[in-house]
Amino acid sequence: MASHPYISGANNIAQMIGYLRKNFPATVTSETVKKFSLAPNNESYVINALQFIGVIDEDGKRTTKGHDIFVMNDDTFPKAFEGLIREAYSDLLEIRGEEAWTLSRKDLTAYFRTTDKTSEVIGGRQAGVFQMFRALAGHHSVEEKTATKSSPKPKQPKSKPPAQPKAKDASASLETPHVDVQGGRKDMALTVRIEINLPANGTQETYDSIFKSIRANLINE
Repeated sequence: MASHPYISGANNIAQMIGYLRKNFPATVTSETVKKFSLAPNNESYVINALQFIGVIDEDGKRTTKGHDIFVMNDDTFPKAFEGLIREAYSDLLEIRGEEAWTLSRKDLTAYFRTTDKTSEVIGGRQAGVFQMFRALAGHHSVEEKTATKSSPKPKQPKSKPPAQPKAKDASASLETPHVDVQGGRKDMALTVRIEINLPANGTQETYDSIFKSIRANLINE
């Protein structure tokens, strides 16, 4: 059985620690974790991790050192929390020294697999829990810092080309003038095309009046 804690989502443990820093009840059990809707069906893994770092005992009762550290402000909490992790992971720090605070996930997985004789999946989860703990203690590996800096920037929407103005419909058009040169005299013919929009609800009398006006004012000119 693995001696170091593991879980598929280490962030569940981090969230639980955040809740306990706001309000640390005298007893913390799987039912407590369930009330926060964390790690469904995996609440016991969260409890195991909290017991491993010594903030609650085997019966789920909060410890004095756990309470004293969790009520600290954000400026003093990381250093004090580091002390808990140093004590809980003393075997790792004894083997790898201060380098343990910056080991890659690959190296951490290899260590936990060798120590606990676990599979690659479980070893990876153990590495994830330690990475989460050390992050709360103010330590980040090179790969974690790089991942934060190289997070993809949101894509900017492509600007659309300005819409071209549509040509207006002409109600009348002029045809190209025709020039005829005969005996030194220039004649120019001009053709005018007129469009008439008749009202759809007009009466016969209305239509007759329109055509009568056209005949009187245009055709007979």
